[in-house]
Amino acid sequence: MTTSQEGLLPGTRRALLHRLAVAQSEGRAPSMVAAVVRDGRAVWHGARTSVDGQLPDEHVQYRIGSITKTFTAVLVLRLRDEGLLDLGDRLEKHLPGTSAGEATIAELLAHTSGLAAESPAPWWERSPGSLRPELADVLGEHPFLHPPGRRFHYSNPGYTLLGALVERLRGAPWEDVLRREVLEPLGLDRTSARPSAPHAGGWAVHPWADVLMPEPTEDLGRMAPAGQLWSTTGDLARFAVFLARGDERVLSAETVREMRAPAAPAEAVDIADGVTYGLGLQIQHRDGRLLVGHSGSLPGFLANLTLSVADDVAAVVLANCTSGPLLSTVGADLVRIVAEAEPRIPEPWRPLPEADWTVLELVGQWYWGTYAFGLRLTGGGGVSLEPLSGKGRGARFRANGDGTWTGLEGYYAGELLRPVRRADGSVSHLDLGSFVFTRQPYDKAADVPGGVDPEGWRGIG
Repeated sequence: MTTSQEGLLPGTRRALLHRLAVAQSEGRAPSMVAAVVRDGRAVWHGARTSVDGQLPDEHVQYRIGSITKTFTAVLVLRLRDEGLLDLGDRLEKHLPGTSAGEATIAELLAHTSGLAAESPAPWWERSPGSLRPELADVLGEHPFLHPPGRRFHYSNPGYTLLGALVERLRGAPWEDVLRREVLEPLGLDRTSARPSAPHAGGWAVHPWADVLMPEPTEDLGRMAPAGQLWSTTGDLARFAVFLARGDERVLSAETVREMRAPAAPAEAVDIADGVTYGLGLQIQHRDGRLLVGHSGSLPGFLANLTLSVADDVAAVVLANCTSGPLLSTVGADLVRIVAEAEPRIPEPWRPLPEADWTVLELVGQWYWGTYAFGLRLTGGGGVSLEPLSGKGRGARFRANGDGTWTGLEGYYAGELLRPVRRADGSVSHLDLGSFVFTRQPYDKAADVPGGVDPEGWRGIG
């Protein structure tokens, strides 16, 4: 992927550089690099540094911490798509002998397994992975803090287990599987488990003085699938495109869409912040915009990848400091700057290549009781059902190929929509998960559960 500085207007480029410069200055980061992706390609790269003459570019590696978890999730979903496991399977089925076997694979992916957030002491991020050679050393004597499936509780050991699952089913080390199945197909040549020059050094900046100290770089061993990777803004820009569009060599567009869907119940504090979690991806609502991605941190480094699918804009921000700048805010701001300054231009409207008259006779106005809805034909043979008042339950539905549709979102996700026909073939009503939609409010001619008053509509007098 090449980076074009000409893809954005000069005012937008300056606004991006200003936001990055403020973040590096106020966050007191030794260096900070960022990239913005739009329409499937990198269109801006920026960098700030405290060292004159050493401005990092999109090829310089930084440690990306927990963004590694998203890569691990991709490997697990590849196993699912190949039919080697089901997300509802308990870990024990495929990785027997751990003390966390009752958790399901989906729960591990979504951090709802109930496992502890960290491994037992010593602090795994600042100690050699050789101190935890076995999964039992990562999990400890009491791995569960909560009943599986009951609540969201971020867990680094959970992703260690997922990495071990990949190794068991592939018969190869996690690192090798990742390189063969994800990094090489996507062209992520500057992403690796260990630093490869040129790379940034990690620093701790004193909280009360403008001085710093180098941070150690530990190999995480068994914990690697939770946070080991090093990468660049150039590679993570490519990875952001993959998370938005999919790539049949790795995961389909449908599967990466599944990764971006909420999979964990949000805690009260998360609801207030508009944050939840999917399958290996963080999800947040900010300023009316749905953002997905992941943040990462290890001693000496901070990282963030933020993607707005609706705007087709993503941002990557990397820094080499233990604390200071809040990169999730910086990434969201970079996306917002581009999305608001240069809003996405929609594709031209085009009529469908052909009309399906069995579907066309269904479009238009329908009533669920006294609530008015509009049924509209969408691309790919799908339909959408939307409340005409602007309030109420609406959804998009995908075609099943047999004259029925399945809900894709909200209250009707997974529910079946089907037309019910009379003996002469005419449409009587729509059945949506047992709800009856008729052409007129409480149509007497339709089979409405509970019946319709025989006297029909009337005044008060």
